[in-house]
Amino acid sequence: MAYDLSRRTALRGMLNGAGVVVGVPLLNAFLDGNGEALAATGAAVPVRFGTWFWGLGVNPNRWFPTKPGKDFDLPPELEPIRPFKDKINVFGNFNVPLDGAPNLPHTSGGVAVRTGIALTADRGLPGQSFDVTIGDQIGTRSRFRSLDVSAIGDARNSLSGRGGGNLNPSEGSAVALYQRIFGTGFQDPNSASFTPDPVTMARRSVLSGVAEQRQALQAAVGAEDRQKLDQYYTSVRQLENQLDVQLTRPEPLQACAVPHGAPAELTASGEIETVMKNHKLMTDLLVMALACDQTRVFNMMFNNGASTLTRIGSTITHHQLTHEEVLDNRLGYQPNATYFLTRIMEAWTSFVAALDAVKEGSRTLLDNTVVFAHSETEFAKFHTIDNMPMMTAGSGGGRIATGHYVDGIGTPVTRVGLTLQQALGVPVDRWGSKSMETSKPIAEIVAG
Repeated sequence: MAYDLSRRTALRGMLNGAGVVVGVPLLNAFLDGNGEALAATGAAVPVRFGTWFWGLGVNPNRWFPTKPGKDFDLPPELEPIRPFKDKINVFGNFNVPLDGAPNLPHTSGGVAVRTGIALTADRGLPGQSFDVTIGDQIGTRSRFRSLDVSAIGDARNSLSGRGGGNLNPSEGSAVALYQRIFGTGFQDPNSASFTPDPVTMARRSVLSGVAEQRQALQAAVGAEDRQKLDQYYTSVRQLENQLDVQLTRPEPLQACAVPHGAPAELTASGEIETVMKNHKLMTDLLVMALACDQTRVFNMMFNNGASTLTRIGSTITHHQLTHEEVLDNRLGYQPNATYFLTRIMEAWTSFVAALDAVKEGSRTLLDNTVVFAHSETEFAKFHTIDNMPMMTAGSGGGRIATGHYVDGIGTPVTRVGLTLQQALGVPVDRWGSKSMETSKPIAEIVAG
């Protein structure tokens, strides 16, 4: 029997006298010769962007490579990334100039990396984080503009937001994350049927129905109020776009495999053993959210900046150890504090591996994603914020060259954020404030 293959191909038959229709996934036959676009429509396989944060930095002499370029070495604390070295970039000697602003411990560094602005007071974000800017560019046609999660279970554990001191809250429960993604409102892209949610239809109708009133109100108020209304209506338009997505039949996706039921709930805990388990559950859910095109942007917070991680049977935190544990002169580092960094790097590598295990045509989900990983300090014992530890994984569908160690030679950290924004289509020539302002992307990782 010959089939007329198209993205709407379905298997039809009879079961117990009744007609049945079974959808099929996004087969390679539906893609173009390179596996990079839908053959029927030419629509590109989506590119994704995410961040992965860990707190309390590294031991600089055990983490940063010594040789820049493609043939970089892997010191002990980077050894876990070896299986994915060719798909990861490592950055060193990128600094955070504060222009006289205070170095607020475990705060200034992470905020500067994400916003390009030096904090003057310990109060959230002073400007929009660049993950939000990228989300405005690539995330408007998915159900969620972004998904923000915290493996340590703290809703305040976030470095994402639009500024004004505000932060996007993080989801700390894997069960709640599952329900949010795959509960009410989820439309399986590989399902043979599509029924728009009537509640979503009603919400969209209400928003559309006030368009004329919105225009009349804007015409009746002064300039300052119009500016306030413009900001408000920008949020409304974003909501309308998200609702439109939910009312449009999704394209079938080869990699989308809906989880069968919610994961087991874990009690929120700072114990590293529990955080590792929660991270694994959340990773699996985020991977399927990306593969099912529920979101194209995410933020994964492994732990918090002033890390409250502990070990089973101990109340001493990771943060306490970085300051109170005596430096072992024979080893050259703090062994108990370093234990946590070792586990963190294992978690980062497992996150990269989970993305790389999902096939999308001739590529993997990791190949179609750029993940930016960073900490908020270099060496936690002294709260240093020069030589910030940063990495990227994945090429964003060929937009980023990978497998490099880049020596920033003391230039600002904002060069990394600028490069990623430009690679993902944000029309920006300069980024950052004062001494962190830069117009110089990192040429080594800009794909030719």
